[in-house]
Amino acid sequence: MIKHAIIVAGGKGKRMKSPVPKQFMLLAGKPVLMHTIDLFQHHTADSGKIVVVLPSDQQEEWRKLCREFRFEVPHTIIIGGKERFFSVKNGLEMLEGSKGVVAIHDGVRPGVSNEVIEKCYQTAEKKGSAIPVVPVRESLRKQNHEGSRPVSRQDFVLVQTPQTFQLEKIREAYNMHYTPSFTDDASVYEASGYQVTLVEGNKDNIKITDPSDLAFMQWLKKEEP
Repeated sequence: MIKHAIIVAGGKGKRMKSPVPKQFMLLAGKPVLMHTIDLFQHHTADSGKIVVVLPSDQQEEWRKLCREFRFEVPHTIIIGGKERFFSVKNGLEMLEGSKGVVAIHDGVRPGVSNEVIEKCYQTAEKKGSAIPVVPVRESLRKQNHEGSRPVSRQDFVLVQTPQTFQLEKIREAYNMHYTPSFTDDASVYEASGYQVTLVEGNKDNIKITDPSDLAFMQWLKKEEP
């Protein structure tokens, strides 16, 4: 199986209250994005490609960081788009051929397990797609103009990445025109007429968005053997 990875890293770090983009912030001694790329290295090593999508104004800084930290995992850097949809579309255009599967992952999710990554690749190869999810643990309420009401958390799951697909099918899906309803790759895939397949994710696979998330990941990396 040919395994590719597209890693989307377009964050500005506004909620981190830092001038440093969150994907470049240090985690256990090196930038967050390097941890994330490392996770896909051995999965794609045989025949696949890692594509990293970055804003144009962050690419030179990334190259400097790669030199500074002697980061040598092979990857291709491309420019992102105004919306995530266009960033992923640009990434898909960099992958040659139509065979294999592609994992599309957030650059600031360095906590995904190797087991989940491999499960996503294997499931997508068999069923067309694999979307990692975890259960909702808190109580939920639905709000409206009249107030709120409880809803069953059993009816909901939290969606993670890497959202993984057969390359030919997701490339076809991204030929559609963009609409604001495309909140992730699964919604694009589903809108093109395909059915998504859910797989179990891992609870530590959080998206780093604020300082508390980064602090949790710092602790988690220290606890790793």
